[in-house]
Amino acid sequence: MSNKYEPRENKPSRPTTYGFELPLLLFGGFRSIIDELHAELARRGHPDLRPAHGFALQAIGVRGATATEAGRRLGISKQAVGKTIERLSELGYVHKAGDDQDRRRKLVRITPRGLEALALSAMIFDDIRSRWARTLGPARLSGLEADLRTMAPGETFRLDVPGWFGG
Repeated sequence: MSNKYEPRENKPSRPTTYGFELPLLLFGGFRSIIDELHAELARRGHPDLRPAHGFALQAIGVRGATATEAGRRLGISKQAVGKTIERLSELGYVHKAGDDQDRRRKLVRITPRGLEALALSAMIFDDIRSRWARTLGPARLSGLEADLRTMAPGETFRLDVPGWFGG
């Protein structure tokens, strides 16, 4: 008769994993980081910024962009990017200005408030990454990042997520 406290001869049980779980886990990690970022941005004076706004600000860039250029980078329609730019303008993150090189073009430029939000976002991302390193361990996090770079080579920092999701 065996004692219930004796180790079993069986292999250790391992949860069954399915292929569909990997993208959901990766998305869950992404979503938790982005949600934490936006909660902290709200606490620090940027309560109206949304994830799509962050992508739009990146697509506009520090040199500015036309609405058409930003829409192409985001993979969304001219109407959709126009609505996003209008909202960012209302919130004080961008403004429209003439292009010094070509008066026919209207550039969207990031305002000082927008640049502040981007700089603050970078600091918050660093804080989140540091917390992940403390939780997982620095070596495991670095390994995870290296593995993701291996599996997602090329254009790692694509901005067309809103268009890809159908936004």
